[in-house]
Amino acid sequence: MYIVRNAKPDEFDAIGALMVDVYSQLDGFPKQADQPEYYRLLTNIGEITEKPEVELLVAVSTEGKIHGAVVYFGKMSFYGSGGAAPEETDASGFRLLAVDPSARGRGIGKLLTVECIAKARQRGHAKVVIHTTEAMQTAWRMYEKVGFRRAEDLDFMQKELPVFGFRLYLRDDFTDQPSSDR
Repeated sequence: MYIVRNAKPDEFDAIGALMVDVYSQLDGFPKQADQPEYYRLLTNIGEITEKPEVELLVAVSTEGKIHGAVVYFGKMSFYGSGGAAPEETDASGFRLLAVDPSARGRGIGKLLTVECIAKARQRGHAKVVIHTTEAMQTAWRMYEKVGFRRAEDLDFMQKELPVFGFRLYLRDDFTDQPSSDR
């Protein structure tokens, strides 16, 4: 059993270490030597919470151990990716989802994803924006099962790494949904 809550400042270093560990182990994902600034972001993940409407969420076991984390953006201008995502309106987003390898297969990634979707709904947003890569196939499949659909207009290159955009529409009363996404 896990609860999702905002991370506490004294947990930021451990969460950063978890994120570095998870991302550095992905086959086909850039390593620290290839993208040192990306790994600096992961290591210092607590700094991201200094931005308005940005939350670092954690999935914590009943024993108090952090088994997963994600960054939720209530305002897309702080999303921090390449491409068009930071210009999305009426949207929330999340990035940098990481699950402790020893706790995989327990639904922690989905739990964190569903919490981010719930936060977007609470804000009244029409959509949720995310990105993933080919190295993250487990997450990719889970996002599609939850209802996210590919959004090629959000794709971008992170140096040599193709990054793929996804949207989840939460309401029917928005005006920017391309007919191919319906």
